[in-house]
Amino acid sequence: MHNKSDWFKKICVPYCAVLQVNVGGLENVLKAVKRTPTVKKIIYTSSFFAIGPTDGYVADETQMHRGKEFCTEYEKSKFLADRIALQAAADKVPITIVYPGVLYGPGKLTTGNLVSRILIERFNGRLPGYIGDGYDRESFCHVDDVVNGHIAAMEKGRVGQRYLLTGENMSFVLIFNMVANITNTRAPMFHVPLWLIEAYGWISVFVSRITGKLPLISYPTVRVLRHQWAYSCDKAKMELGYTPRNLTEGLSEMLLWLKEEKLIKF
Repeated sequence: MHNKSDWFKKICVPYCAVLQVNVGGLENVLKAVKRTPTVKKIIYTSSFFAIGPTDGYVADETQMHRGKEFCTEYEKSKFLADRIALQAAADKVPITIVYPGVLYGPGKLTTGNLVSRILIERFNGRLPGYIGDGYDRESFCHVDDVVNGHIAAMEKGRVGQRYLLTGENMSFVLIFNMVANITNTRAPMFHVPLWLIEAYGWISVFVSRITGKLPLISYPTVRVLRHQWAYSCDKAKMELGYTPRNLTEGLSEMLLWLKEEKLIKF
């Protein structure tokens, strides 16, 4: 039987760890910079979550997160860290902030590599339908493009400025259709409602706390899918020379990698 301490560690400690890394980590870097006058520039990696949802429109770097509601604790931590970074910029700390979108591409299958993990489930028959009804909208960016965007921000980015390193804005329904077209496979025949996916997310999180394995999808992730997160990266294109590849090209590369790794078949 679990005692209260066990449940605290499983439920509360992960959130504390997120705050410690995303908020406390930035605070530690800024303190170190103050003691190190030779530092010329900081490139701080934030997240599109820090900009906030964009239901019904496309946002740019001028948008400020309202800070009233959060889909996930991760979103809240990035919002808090973003405020610290912006205050540092106002205090003349040489910091440039970049905001990647939803990353995809070859790499370790962590919770951050959500697109790869979802497609693995799709091709292995464990996700037979579309995710939701297509209302969601995310700004997808290839990991290699975001790496190049960071380098460009170091070389060309203006101190105190914000840059969105995003890409094409699209729903997961359209992603599934693109993947079916690229691989010459059949697209899903039906939609799985978000309420059902959310129920599955609750079960997945509960099981993961017992097994220690990462859940495919969690209930907070479903909250994210109930919103739109669409952004313009025009500023990064103009000032940094940021050139995100289109989704057809990027997904084709990622699908080939997943196939070579024997994670999917088509």
